[in-house]
Amino acid sequence: MNEPGPTRLAVLRFLERVQLRDLARTRRWIADEERIAAERRRGIEARPAPPDWLLEQGLNGHSPPVYVHAGDCWNTGKNSKGISQDQARRAIADGVKACPHCRPDTALRMLD
Repeated sequence: MNEPGPTRLAVLRFLERVQLRDLARTRRWIADEERIAAERRRGIEARPAPPDWLLEQGLNGHSPPVYVHAGDCWNTGKNSKGISQDQARRAIADGVKACPHCRPDTALRMLD
């Protein structure tokens, strides 16, 4: 004996439940992405301002400084630390080389 299959209405109700589940999942994904974007924005806003001047140390902690850089120099080494304008002037006056790329001596008006 052949039993009739599910009615068209039952199939449509099933489809509706599947789509609602998929929509809920998509909305969770959207909420997650919005949260991540908000966290990223907060992190960028909370980031401290870069220093105006950098002192690049030698390869180890015992080596003398190598260069003075402007804070936005693209060629700074990994062993660079932020310094004040007075410290940058003093370092150049004491013989630390000015970076040939960003020319902090020009910005500090310490040309020969």
